[in-house]
Amino acid sequence: MEAADPALPAAETDLEAPADDAAVEPTEEADPPIVASIEDVDAQLGYTLNNFLLFICAVLVLFMQAGFAMVVAGFCPSKHTVNILFKNALDLAVGVCLYFFIGYHLMYPAGEPIADNYLGEINPGIHEWDGSLGAGSYHPQVDFFFQVAFAATAATIVAGAVAGRMKFGAYLVYSGVLTGLVYPISGYWKWGGGFLDDMGFYDFAGCGVVHMVGGFAALAGAIVLGPRLGRYTPDGKPVASPGHSLPLATLGTFILLIGWFGFNPGSQLAIYGDANATAVVTIAVNTLLAAGSGAVIATLLSWGLFGKPDLSMGLNGMLGGLVGITANCDGVSNWSALIIGAVAGALIVASIIAMDKVKIDDPVGAFPVHGVCGMWGLLAIPIFATYDEGVGTWGAQLTGLVVYAVWAFTTMFVLFFILKMIGFLRVSAEDEERGLDISEHGMTAYAT
Repeated sequence: MEAADPALPAAETDLEAPADDAAVEPTEEADPPIVASIEDVDAQLGYTLNNFLLFICAVLVLFMQAGFAMVVAGFCPSKHTVNILFKNALDLAVGVCLYFFIGYHLMYPAGEPIADNYLGEINPGIHEWDGSLGAGSYHPQVDFFFQVAFAATAATIVAGAVAGRMKFGAYLVYSGVLTGLVYPISGYWKWGGGFLDDMGFYDFAGCGVVHMVGGFAALAGAIVLGPRLGRYTPDGKPVASPGHSLPLATLGTFILLIGWFGFNPGSQLAIYGDANATAVVTIAVNTLLAAGSGAVIATLLSWGLFGKPDLSMGLNGMLGGLVGITANCDGVSNWSALIIGAVAGALIVASIIAMDKVKIDDPVGAFPVHGVCGMWGLLAIPIFATYDEGVGTWGAQLTGLVVYAVWAFTTMFVLFFILKMIGFLRVSAEDEERGLDISEHGMTAYAT
C-alpha cells in the first residue's frame, strides 16, 4: 500500500465547520426509556400464562368429544356408527351455539348474582373484558371457550345410553335443552355463585355439575326408551350385545384419559406462581393414579366374577376412576387418589351388573361411569379431602348430590316422556333392525 502524498490538497467535503460566531442550535434531550415495574411484568406474565393454560386445557376437553364418539361407536353394532358419530358432532355444534345465546350468562351472570339465588340471567353473548391483568385474571373469551367445552361434555354423556334406538331429531331436542337450560342452571348453583356454593358444597371440576347431570340424564333416557330389541330374554336374562370394534372403544378411552388432563388440571384456572403450579401437577398425578387403580380393580373383579378378564369392564373402570377423582383431585393425597379410583372401579362392576338385573339397557355404561362414580366423587370429599372448615361437609355434599340427581333425572325424564308421547322419541322396530345409519341417514360407516 502506498503512503499519501503530503503535497496533495486535502479532500473536499460537503460538511463545513461552523463559523466561530455561528449559533449552534441546542438539541432536545431524548425521552427517557419506559421501564416497566416488576409489578407490571408480573401481572402481564401471570395473565398470559393463565390464559394460555385455559386455552390449551379447553382444547383438550374439546378433544374428549372424539373420545366419547369412539367409545360409543366401538361398544355398539356397526350399523349404528354413522348415527352415533353424527350425534356426538351435533352435541358440540348445538351446544356451542345455545351456550353462547343462553347458557353462558345463565350460568355466570354479569355482576352480582340475582336475589333469588336459584337462577342466573339470560343475556346472549360473552362478558366484556374489564381490562384487569394479573395472576388471577383471564379474558372472558377464553373463559367462555373453557366453559362451553364442559357444557358439551355433559350433553355427550347421554349419547351412549340411548344408542341404537333414539331418533336423530329427538336427540337434537334433548341436546339443546340440556346445554341451553338444564346444565347452565345447575352449574350456576355451584360455579356461578348459587345456593349450593353458599352452603359450602364442593365440586372442583364437576362430579356433580357435569358428570351427575349427564349421568342421570342418561338414566332417564334409557328408562323411557326401554331396552334394545333382543337385549333381554322373556324371563329377563341379559343377552350379550358385543360392540363392533373394541379397538375403537380402547382408542376412545385413551383419548378421554388425555382430555381429562385439561378437564381436571385446567379447573385450577391458573398456573402462574409456585402454589398454582404445584396444584396443577398434583391434580394431574392424582387424576392418573385414580384412572389406573379404577382400571385395575374393575379388571380384577370382572375376572373373578366371569372367569376371564373383560376389556370393556377394564376400560369403564378407568373412566370411572377419572370421574371419581374429578370433584376432589385438588384436595386429596396421591394415596387417597388411588383409593378413590379403586372404589370407583368396584362401583363400575357392581352397577353394571345391577342395571342388567333391573333390565335398564345402557350400552356403554354411561350411568355407572358418570352417575354412580360422580356420586362417589362427591362423597369422597368429606372422607379424604382437606379443605377449609365448613367446605365439603357431609351435609353440603349430600345436599348437592340429591339436588343434582333429582334435577337432572326429573327434567330429562319429563322431556323424554313428552317426546315419547308424541311419537318422536324411538325409531320403529324395523328401522332399529336395519340400523340407524340406513334408516336415519341413508349411509353406512363402512364400505362393503
